[in-house]
Formats: sequence, C-alpha cells, structure tokens
Amino acid sequence: MPSIDSVIHRLPGPIRELAIRHSELIKFAIVGGTTMVFDLAIFYSLSLTVLEPKPVVAKVISGVMATILSYILNREWAFKNRGGRERHHEALLFFTISGIGVILAAAPLFIANNLFDIREGHTSLTMLVIVDFVLNYIIGNLMQMAFRFWALRKFAFPEENARGAAAGSTDYDPTEEEAAEEQLGHS
Repeated sequence: MPSIDSVIHRLPGPIRELAIRHSELIKFAIVGGTTMVFDLAIFYSLSLTVLEPKPVVAKVISGVMATILSYILNREWAFKNRGGRERHHEALLFFTISGIGVILAAAPLFIANNLFDIREGHTSLTMLVIVDFVLNYIIGNLMQMAFRFWALRKFAFPEENARGAAAGSTDYDPTEEEAAEEQLGHS
C-alpha cells in the first residue's frame, strides 16, 4: 500500500503543492478516520450489548479509548514537525482538548436521549443504530473535529515548522531537502 508521501508525489504540480501545504490537515483527517472506525467498533460493541440502556456511557468509553490512539498517531505522524512544549505538558493539553472533544461528540446524543427521550417508543434496533450514528459520528464528530484541529494547533502543538531537534528529529541541522522530507512525514 503506498504511503501518503508517494501519493502526494504522484499528484499534478498545483495539486501537489496544495496537498503539501495542507499536509497536517490531510494527516489529521486520516488519523481521525482511523480513530473513528476504532471508536465506532467499540461504541457499537458496548451500546448493543452490556451498555444498551446507556449509550452516552458507551460513547464516553469509546471516545476515551479512541483519544489515546489519536494522541499516539497525531503526535508521531500528523503533528510530527510541530513542537514547542515538553512532552508531558503537550500530552496534558492534548488530553484536555480531546476530553472537551469527547464531550462535544457526546453532546448531541446526550441532548437527544435526556432532553427529547428519543429512545422512548422506538423498538426498532435499526432505527436506534441509525439515530446513534447520525448523532455521534456525523454531528458530534464534525463538532469535535473542528474544535480539536484548531485547539491542537493553537495550544498542544503550537510551534509551526519546528525542525531538527525541536521537532524530535535526531538531525539537529537538517538541509532544506531533509526538512522538506520531514514535513512530508519521512524520518
């Protein structure tokens, strides 16, 4: 399977430049898609079995587990070239921001279940799965994704284009070509 770098290098010039310029957003979206599938699998495993009457609890558990995976993938790949914070401070900010994101993602489900009682009267499992999906993974994820991308760049990984040792590289003085390679995600 080709890496994102080889895909980007095959794009036509203007599109390639656009993809390189927005590589953090592309990588953030790929990480988000990966963790969404992970979150979805855990959420439905819980909400259709042991936590069937408590979908908000299932969402919070799946969200926390997906956040741990997200930190690892974002830190080591999507925001690899950003720095500016000590790792423990960065992790605390990441998990705080992501915790707010989990709350934002669960909010539509909470409001629908606790204010509007949408589960009352619905006996169709298919309908509940569809409603949970729309509330959690469309509305909730869009809200949290926009917030997290902005907040992570602003607070957890603030220094844009941190290169060399500041970006976690072992090369303290990279050439222009090496810096460009690191920006694409090479080590």
